[in-house]
Amino acid sequence: MATAAVTEATVARRAFPATMHVDRSGAADAPTRERIRVKGLSAYFGAKRAVRDVSMTILDNRVTAIIGPSGCGKSTFLRCLNRMHETIGGATVTGEVLLDGHDIFDPSVNPAAIRKHVGMVFQRPTPFPTMTIRENVAAGLKAMSPRPSRGDVNGIVERALRRAALWDEVKDRLDAPATGISGGQQQRLCIARALATDPEVLLLDEPTASLDPISTQRVEELVYELRKEVAVVIVTHNMQQAARVSDSTAFFLHGELVEFAPTARLFTAPADARTESYITGRFG
Repeated sequence: MATAAVTEATVARRAFPATMHVDRSGAADAPTRERIRVKGLSAYFGAKRAVRDVSMTILDNRVTAIIGPSGCGKSTFLRCLNRMHETIGGATVTGEVLLDGHDIFDPSVNPAAIRKHVGMVFQRPTPFPTMTIRENVAAGLKAMSPRPSRGDVNGIVERALRRAALWDEVKDRLDAPATGISGGQQQRLCIARALATDPEVLLLDEPTASLDPISTQRVEELVYELRKEVAVVIVTHNMQQAARVSDSTAFFLHGELVEFAPTARLFTAPADARTESYITGRFG
């Protein structure tokens, strides 16, 4: 069954403590292994529950898209995966998020250290305005222990910019202000900054919402390439984008996970009537 919003052809195109060890082995031999398991996760703003008892698995070397209407809990859920949700006053979480089998909400875990392993990029480009391009990419390295040497930092910056498909565009202006490049370049710079700490998971919260079509295409191509190295979770309001870049898609509604399935199946043969209503444009 093809839908009015996303056709079958569209789908086809497409901290831990210092002593904690994050297992990177086996990615080439077992690319579908579990990276994050979410169990009964609920997120609150004060007494209001924004995410309701969500359980799902995020696989390594795959892109997982999260879709749903505005206010359905997509971004809140994403922020729970690296403990950003708790930085909001009165915000709390119940349930479990296991990264490589380790509970990120364990009292012994430093929330700031989690973000070394689970990087995040926001809807609008957020380069640090007083820093150069080089300094922006290296910003997260300051929290590492031991801190990399200056020579190592330069190598890390270059690698991160190459992974973000930005090196060739900025290699001759690394010490120029980061705000002097285009919006699309700034967003890829933010992706490079998140990649600099070599995370296992990259969270993208509507990363192309404020970009022009050409910049959007560049970011989508980048997302598709990054799946070879990390698990990617992307929140998007654009169902065609989810169909193009993702391997699996989760549909959220009123804070609940309604359906989670391989992208092609969810868009062409959804199991839940609410999913079909949303992707065919009956609401949302």
